[in-house]
Amino acid sequence: MAQDKIRVGMIGSGGNARGHMGRLQQIAGVEIVGLCDPAGAALKAATDAHPKLADVPQFADHEKLLADVEMDAVEISTPHTCHYDQIVAALDKGLHVLTEKPMVCSVEHAKDIVAKAEETELVVGISYQRHVMAPYRYCREVILSGELGPCHYISCLQSQNWYRGQVGRGTWRSKIALSGGGQLNDSGSHLLDIILWMTDLQPAEVFAYIDNLGSEVDILSAMSVKFDSGAMANFAVVGHAVNFFEEITMWCEDGTLAVRGAEVWRWDGGEQKRVVSGEELGRTWNPDQNFIATIRNEEEIQAPPSCGLRVIQLTEAAWRSGDTGERAPVIR
Repeated sequence: MAQDKIRVGMIGSGGNARGHMGRLQQIAGVEIVGLCDPAGAALKAATDAHPKLADVPQFADHEKLLADVEMDAVEISTPHTCHYDQIVAALDKGLHVLTEKPMVCSVEHAKDIVAKAEETELVVGISYQRHVMAPYRYCREVILSGELGPCHYISCLQSQNWYRGQVGRGTWRSKIALSGGGQLNDSGSHLLDIILWMTDLQPAEVFAYIDNLGSEVDILSAMSVKFDSGAMANFAVVGHAVNFFEEITMWCEDGTLAVRGAEVWRWDGGEQKRVVSGEELGRTWNPDQNFIATIRNEEEIQAPPSCGLRVIQLTEAAWRSGDTGERAPVIR
C-alpha cells in the first residue's frame, strides 16, 4: 500500500542538503521533521534558506536525531567517510535512506550496505542524479536494447576547478579522513557511475596514473579500463582546471552515442550525425522525487546500493594501480 505521508530527517545541513530540502518541500505529503549538523552555522543557513523549517527540531549528531524523532526516512548529505555509519544506523532504526555520493568509501562497506538493504527490504538509494536525467537514460535504453550492437570503446572526460576550490580553501573534501579521496571519489564518482550504469559493463582491470599535486587526495586521474566483455575505456578526471567541462562518447558495433550537455549525438552506421534532444529523450526528474515515489511503491529506486558498490570497486582498483604503477584487477 502506498504511504501518503512521509516524514524525513536530514543528516547534514550544508549547501547540498539544503538543495535536497528544497526539492523535498515541493513533494506533496512529505514533511521534514528533523535537521542535523554539528555546525550551528549550517543549521542556521538551512532555516534561513527554508523558513518553513524554522521550528523543526535540530540536532548536533545523527544518533540523537535517530533516537528522538519519529521518521520514515532520512537523507544523508555529510562528508563521505561518515556515510557508512550513518546509513547503517538509519537502517537499524528501520528507516529508508537516500545518501549522497559516494555511497561509501570502501568495497567492504559497500558490500555490507548491499547486504543490509536486501536483508531489511528498506529503500536505499544514492543521489546519482544522472540516473533520472533524460540523456543518460536514453543512452542506457539504446545500449541495453542491443539495437546498436555491443559497446566496444568508451572515452569520457570531466574537468573541474576542484584543486583551487577544495585544496586551496582547505575544505573537508581535501582531507582524506573525511573525504576518503579526491575528485575521483567526489564529482568523478558521477562519471564512473554513469558509464557503468549506461553500458552495464563489468570492469575487469584498470591501469591508472594519479597525481595528488602535493595534497592529501587525488587531483588528476588518467585511467584505462578493460571490461569482462573485452570492451575498453579511457577515463580522464581533471581536478586542476579553470572550468567545468564533460563529454562522453560510446562506440558500439553499429553506431555511436555521445552525450553533449542536454543533447545526445547519435550516428547509426554512417557519418550522418543525428541530434536527439527535448521530448525525444524522455523524462527527467530528480533523486528526491524517485526516493519518495519508491517508498510509496510507485517507482523503483534508480540508483540502488549495487551502483555504489560497482563505483568503489573500480575506484579502489584505480587507487591501487596509481600507487603501484601496475595494472590492478577490479576485486568484486
